[in-house]
Amino acid sequence: MADKKAIRVKPGVLPEVMEIKRPDFTKKAADIEKVEAERVLNQGENLQDTAEESVMAQSIEAQEAAAGDEDRLDESAISDVAKWYVAHTFSGYENKVKATLEKAIENRHLENQIFEVQVPMQDVVEIKNGVRKAVPKKMYPGYVLVNMIMNDETWYVVRNTRGVTGFVGPGSKPVPLSDAEMRPLGIHTGNIQVDFAEGDSVAIIAGVWKDTLGTVSKIDYNKQTATINVELFGRETPVEISFAEVRKTN
Repeated sequence: MADKKAIRVKPGVLPEVMEIKRPDFTKKAADIEKVEAERVLNQGENLQDTAEESVMAQSIEAQEAAAGDEDRLDESAISDVAKWYVAHTFSGYENKVKATLEKAIENRHLENQIFEVQVPMQDVVEIKNGVRKAVPKKMYPGYVLVNMIMNDETWYVVRNTRGVTGFVGPGSKPVPLSDAEMRPLGIHTGNIQVDFAEGDSVAIIAGVWKDTLGTVSKIDYNKQTATINVELFGRETPVEISFAEVRKTN
């Protein structure tokens, strides 16, 4: 019998899928679950847990086999400002992905680049045997949210986490969530505290401006950035820097 031709899959990219579409953040959890259930049923993917583990293992093996292929983060997606991105996962593996990724962040000391991993939940009222009970449900099954600074290293760590099939966005160009998409998720950034204020002298400790001294002229809690006036060619120049890359010097 002739050998079957091996299918090589680039890490973070599903076969024959050019773009992983973002979920509709305007829909309710019940609507999302209904659509997901219909998709699974129509595609014949209503598998038992053991079968799902087998599918995942095969996908991971294919990704590892293709590790030597050229596959780089699109340069236009690189940012030195923390944003919320959406990672697509195997259905039912959202919490496992969250736990595994948080462990990888700790092991690789990436706490100053990958800040938070969330599986958005909401309480849904269920009535069983005449009893009303609030049950926590995933708002967007198959998706995990990651607050991170997008660069080659962080992109590699997230997309190669077991259970992740890729970032939402075309190919190797992850697309961050907009402010309008973040609001219904209950993600708030306004209560973040920093140890510097406008007018303080600070040092930039990472990125292209590393080891540069400057003065804080503006703080944006929504974007988690500070505008720093630095000296460039004898002139004061404002640059926008992530909170994680700024340290107070006085």
